[in-house]
Amino acid sequence: MTRVRSRWPAILLVGALLALGAPAHGQRLDPASMEALAATLRVLQDPALRKGAIAKDPKAAAIDSQMRGMMGSDTLMAEFYDLAAQIFEELTRNSGGDAKKMTQALEQGRTDPAGVAALLSPTTLERLREFSGKIADRPR
Repeated sequence: MTRVRSRWPAILLVGALLALGAPAHGQRLDPASMEALAATLRVLQDPALRKGAIAKDPKAAAIDSQMRGMMGSDTLMAEFYDLAAQIFEELTRNSGGDAKKMTQALEQGRTDPAGVAALLSPTTLERLREFSGKIADRPR
């Protein structure tokens, strides 16, 4: 079970963020980055907006479908997207809105989940651990 849980940070980061397009102290974002972050968070957290965004992109639809299969319930799926929004916000702030740095962090998450986890605040990391436990303990 430890092996399964250790893979969830990467799965959560990559899955949610691809589906839609550290110290706890983030860098200051410029106005355009703040606007883009707010728009992305709205899509991740609003089921109607999210559904519309997913419907427009076959890749996003495939990833969302795969994640739904992994979650097994609408409740866990909603929690998944809420957590993805929290992680995305931290990655955005910690990178100063630099898309290249964010992409590098996501790529790193595929092979080094612990490295990406180190970029998250203690609160988010604990929430991620708790959520990972819910997924790992879910009956198949």
